[in-house]
Amino acid sequence: MAPPDFPSKPIRVLIPASAGATGDILSRILAGPMGKALGQTIVVEPMPGAGGITATERLVRSARDGHTIAMTSNNHVINPGVYKSMPFDSIRDIAPISVVGSTPVAIVAHPSLGARTAQELIALARARPGQLNYGSGGNGSVLHLAGVLFTSEAGVDIRHVPYKGFAPMLTDVLGGQIQLGIGGVAPVAEYVKAGRLRAIGVTTRTRSTILPDVPTFAESGLPNYSFEGWLALIGPAGLPKPVLDKLHAAVMTALAQKEVQEAFAAQGVSIVGNTPEVAAAFFRSELDKHMALVKRSGAIVE
Repeated sequence: MAPPDFPSKPIRVLIPASAGATGDILSRILAGPMGKALGQTIVVEPMPGAGGITATERLVRSARDGHTIAMTSNNHVINPGVYKSMPFDSIRDIAPISVVGSTPVAIVAHPSLGARTAQELIALARARPGQLNYGSGGNGSVLHLAGVLFTSEAGVDIRHVPYKGFAPMLTDVLGGQIQLGIGGVAPVAEYVKAGRLRAIGVTTRTRSTILPDVPTFAESGLPNYSFEGWLALIGPAGLPKPVLDKLHAAVMTALAQKEVQEAFAAQGVSIVGNTPEVAAAFFRSELDKHMALVKRSGAIVE
């Protein structure tokens, strides 16, 4: 059993991104039911900076009592490849609680681009090597690596244009300043449905519930293409097992609620909800996968 005094005060959930990001939204969805299960208030605290390193460094230096946890994403396993110096170890210094959800990424095009499908885009890119471009939220970001995997699997040369965040990139794709953009399905869906953007494909093995008519790249001639964004709750390494187990139980209780499931679905997020042991193995495999993609991308920060 968890210590009888846990939790003895409000629990902070650090978000390594700005307010309104998917991790922030999902944390706020979970905060109520998790807090009810734990008998304490859960406070969501966005802490953007350095690709999530700022918040995670605060987490790993926090007391190992379960009162400070974090909602992290793919960036956690991307950063070791991007940054030559890290203030913590992305595997040894954390205690995974659960991967809570996963979501497809979509490649979208301005309607003026003469390609409607993945195969048409690949043909166009091969006919115009280096002349097409795609935007992402920054070098080494989840969106950038989804693009790296696409160009690698398709064998095409499409120039990457990094932006300081998703919003300015989306503005330029909508305005036709760049031809292609990569984003989460929820933020781009309204523009696709309104005809302001054209969805070329989604990156996961299964189609998105938000954009069900958009094919996956795996079914569009790239059978090995698979890339998903994910979010996971983590604590600092050394959490007592009873505390870890109590946090995990609260997560699972929250994820089982219909209201939470509907709210996740509205964000285009599929619920995962695995054990700390399975989550830890997932982190290790994702680190290997993302390190290889970062090396391929050349997105290294001295």
